[in-house]
Amino acid sequence: MTMVLRGHHLLCVQGFQGMGYSPGFVKEFSKIVEKIRDEEKDFSVQVIAGLDDACQHCPNKGENKCEADMGSNEHVLIMDLRVISHLGLIEGAAYPKSYLLELIAKEITPDDLDHLCSNCSWLKFNVCKEGIAKLNEKYAKRKYPVKS
Repeated sequence: MTMVLRGHHLLCVQGFQGMGYSPGFVKEFSKIVEKIRDEEKDFSVQVIAGLDDACQHCPNKGENKCEADMGSNEHVLIMDLRVISHLGLIEGAAYPKSYLLELIAKEITPDDLDHLCSNCSWLKFNVCKEGIAKLNEKYAKRKYPVKS
């Protein structure tokens, strides 16, 4: 099994707490999050800049891009590419889920989200920063306070 995730969704899944664009999206994204958080199963994750497995259930998905509003596709692509670059990944390549989680824990702090995810409408809820802090603590044994 290979899951396809856009770069910034690697971070979203860390703090996901049931909020989303529609009930259908929340249901399907919850399944993705459950698979990512399952410590018993490792699988391949292809990291892309563009529509991914989660986007397939989003009410803002157009034929081949995000159509939430004017400029939304460019905004999410920028976030994807920032995350991919920050982690030193190759866009389009597949990696073991376990490797990606350890890499995120090692290379990303909660405060990094202010840049990596700047202008994201979900950032204000602080759940992503809390998720990254938990991942840091779990994998990298580092503790970072979450600033509001």
